[in-house]
Amino acid sequence: MKKNAIFIGLMAALCTIGCNSHKEEKKEERTFTVTNPVAMDTSIVKEYVCQIHSIRHIELRAMEKGYLQKINIDEGQKVRKGQLMFQIMPNIYQAELQKAKAEGNAASIEYKNTKLLADSKVVSPNELALSKAKFDRANAEIALAQTHLGFTTIKAPFDGVIDHFHVREGSMLDEGELLTTLSDNSKMWVYFNVPEAEYLNYIVSADKNKKEKVNLRMANNMQFNQSGIVETIEGEFNNETGNIAFRAAFPNPQSILRHGETGTILMTVPLKKVLIIPQKTTFEVLDKRYVFVIDKNGVVRQREITIGATLENLFVVKKGLNVNDHILLDGLRLVKNNEKVKFNIENPKKVLANLDVYAE
Repeated sequence: MKKNAIFIGLMAALCTIGCNSHKEEKKEERTFTVTNPVAMDTSIVKEYVCQIHSIRHIELRAMEKGYLQKINIDEGQKVRKGQLMFQIMPNIYQAELQKAKAEGNAASIEYKNTKLLADSKVVSPNELALSKAKFDRANAEIALAQTHLGFTTIKAPFDGVIDHFHVREGSMLDEGELLTTLSDNSKMWVYFNVPEAEYLNYIVSADKNKKEKVNLRMANNMQFNQSGIVETIEGEFNNETGNIAFRAAFPNPQSILRHGETGTILMTVPLKKVLIIPQKTTFEVLDKRYVFVIDKNGVVRQREITIGATLENLFVVKKGLNVNDHILLDGLRLVKNNEKVKFNIENPKKVLANLDVYAE
């Protein structure tokens, strides 16, 4: 009898525990929130690595041989058009000019005397023509000597910024030797490469009478304070990369940008009637992205999707869903494929407007 009493007590305890567990399972049964993809117009920002160039960037070279007598500027200095920058020792060229002028004076005197004689019929017209040719040649030699002398003073052809020097004062220069470079940074040309498919989308959808606006993110991840416009597209694709170069122009009033910098072009691309879903409704398996689609009976089905573009907290779905599909919004880790669940449908526009509320 004592053993029977113990056995009955154990069975009662097990029954009580089993009933309580069953009640707790029922109590923990969850209702999941689902929503639908939204078809809407939106835009994305495409990013392209770019190279920044001055609108005018030239090499300054010595046009004549000689010693570099004086450097009147400094590296990194802003110069004005016509400002004297380099002076090559002019002594030889000054002497050549004086010689040419002396020969020109002699030729002038000879020509005047010959003309008087020709007027008096003392010499023939041919002799006068020969004297005139000598006089013209002497004037040409004077002009040439003045030109050579002028090349000994090197002036800024436009307003700009001086780069580093390749020579120093006292250097012996050869004709054509590089002195420095000069950059006009008032306006910058920014080059970036666009894939063929994106070029075709751009050229088909672009308004021919409207310049496309772009922005520039600099190397420090800050956005440049001026907007640019796409001015031109190169004539040929690069066969090796399949890209074509675009050129955007940016005003640079504060001279923040310099020749040779790099950055990232930010181009806004409009998208028409695309499917939008919250990023949090998706998960990845082996580099593929999936969502859980709930059918009308509440059965969970795992489905692969293709992402067309990424927005803040959102994905543009290129393939795999339609607007009538119900996708699991929360509790992705709490369900399994082919499992049956209870669910409530949440308005998709409300979901998109309150993504922070639904964030896990």
